[in-house]
Amino acid sequence: MLEQIKKENDIKKINPEAYEELAEEIREFLINKISKTGGHLASNLGIVEMTMALHLCLDLPKDKIIWDVGHQSYTHKILTGRQPGFDELRSYGGMSGFPKPGESPCDTFGTGHSSTAISAGLGYARARDIQGEDYSVFSVIGDGALTGGMAYEALNNAAQIKKNFVIILNDNHMSISENVGGISTYLTRLRSADIYNDLKSNVLTTLEQVPVVGESMIRQIKKAKNSLKQLVIPGMFFEDMGITYLGPVSGYNMERMIKTFQEAKKIQGPVLVHVITQKGRGYEPACKEPGRFHGIGPFDIETGTCTKKQNCDSYTDVFGKVICDIAKSNDKVIAITAAMEDGTGLKTFHEYYPERFFDVGIAEEHGVTFAAGLASAGMRPVFAVYSSFLQRGYDQLIHDVALQNLPVVFAVDRAGLVGNDGETHQGIFDLSYLSSIPNMSVLSPKNKWELADMLRFAFSYKEGPVAIRYPRGRAGTALKEQREPIEYGKSEWIYKEEKITIMSVGHMFDEALEIRESLKTQGEPISLINARFIAPMDTQIIAEIAKNHDYLFTIEENVKSGSFGEKVAAFAKIQDLELKVIPLTLPDDYVEHGDVNILREKLKFNSESLTTKIRKVIDK
Repeated sequence: MLEQIKKENDIKKINPEAYEELAEEIREFLINKISKTGGHLASNLGIVEMTMALHLCLDLPKDKIIWDVGHQSYTHKILTGRQPGFDELRSYGGMSGFPKPGESPCDTFGTGHSSTAISAGLGYARARDIQGEDYSVFSVIGDGALTGGMAYEALNNAAQIKKNFVIILNDNHMSISENVGGISTYLTRLRSADIYNDLKSNVLTTLEQVPVVGESMIRQIKKAKNSLKQLVIPGMFFEDMGITYLGPVSGYNMERMIKTFQEAKKIQGPVLVHVITQKGRGYEPACKEPGRFHGIGPFDIETGTCTKKQNCDSYTDVFGKVICDIAKSNDKVIAITAAMEDGTGLKTFHEYYPERFFDVGIAEEHGVTFAAGLASAGMRPVFAVYSSFLQRGYDQLIHDVALQNLPVVFAVDRAGLVGNDGETHQGIFDLSYLSSIPNMSVLSPKNKWELADMLRFAFSYKEGPVAIRYPRGRAGTALKEQREPIEYGKSEWIYKEEKITIMSVGHMFDEALEIRESLKTQGEPISLINARFIAPMDTQIIAEIAKNHDYLFTIEENVKSGSFGEKVAAFAKIQDLELKVIPLTLPDDYVEHGDVNILREKLKFNSESLTTKIRKVIDK
């Protein structure tokens, strides 16, 4: 069947009797390809039939499908003729794991973060109506994304539209971690709809016993089935907002989904179609552990086990262990995550201290202010969050935390280049946006032991908020013996010589060591400093460097604009120091997907390229 799919709309040439076979082939294709490349498996396996039904009902690329987050768009890519791209999925120069308009006109809107699809879809629908065009707009959003407040802002606004706009609610009872909160409870009731089913059964049983008019009334009730359903099913939540509710419908009943989607296209105004799916469907390991198979590296198909094992601690592992140790002796420590319990290393904390663990759902803005409230009430919260996702809470960082100088700890995971997830997930802006906030202390560790020390320091510091940023993957282990106590606002001398100084920020320390070693073999005296604090900056050590050094090179995996290096250079200029400061940073641009080592090589940001850059400056 897949061989017949060369481009968009080719699925319409498939005999309806072969839809089940096609779905099976797609699942087999996904499992085989992702087992080699890694990627988002469980979410994609769950919506194969639903995606097929959408493509059968729509005319692409004229009609628009907008995928919330977008990591569940693999079947969509297959049905638009991109099967060959799966051999290089998420590899540098290869096909993205998310929708990208530059990749295909069928990728309507670029996505990567959650809870955005309804807003973007509504924008398309409004533009269509203003320009007098005629096409359908379908926004596909998962139940996990409904834990994000932006989705409700969009639903509220969508109720005002007079022409057709369709929202597909993909309800699989899972975001990345298990769904939490009131919306999860609500959707659970909605799935079973016992109130409606029981009432219908009781009413019909009673009417059957009424002589003469009973049968007639039953016929009338059956004709009014949809009206009765809308009166008693919990879908009235959406109806009360002014959105027509259709469903629930099984995500594996093609005939019913196609009929429902076609019906939804005819309704004037906003429509929500509630589709029930199962994460990991068709592959038992992914069904049993949908969280692990949300985003997974290469794995063995037969067993489901990863083929690339990490034999040493990651920074995330270190954070998870240390925060549990700190909480053991401090009952005021609270841990917060935004639907990333596993990803941020808080699973063990949750097991040990369930009453002090809070998953706020995909709601980073709320998570930041929730932490501020806890801190105001005398608790010591830590919000563990990915660098890219914390951007969503920037206003709350300023107004609710830093302005009030509250002692909230931010464990900023996935800082720097994260690799295969691409532009929307690279954590290359956090040093700029965090260090620009007054009262915010920003630290970054050179190795795993320093991360442990920084966490303990952060919880001992009561004068304001502290953010500690660290990368994805293996924790650094260089220079374990160099472990001076953390002193507020102070950097750490590693090697003290003359002429040239390298000041390394966080996990770039390993590269800084390699660069120093390379330049030393060329006869250059090189001092090395571990910055430790990005904010406040250690101005005293910069003034000291200027006394017997000509050059200061700062190295950080962050964009140049607003970087630590820029701030050091500005300080040196203002103080009129006789010191040439050269920031070595990533370019002020978005970085595409690919292996981190390959990205560094292409960006000329590995140790070899940075050594060459330094050498050119010195020779000049």
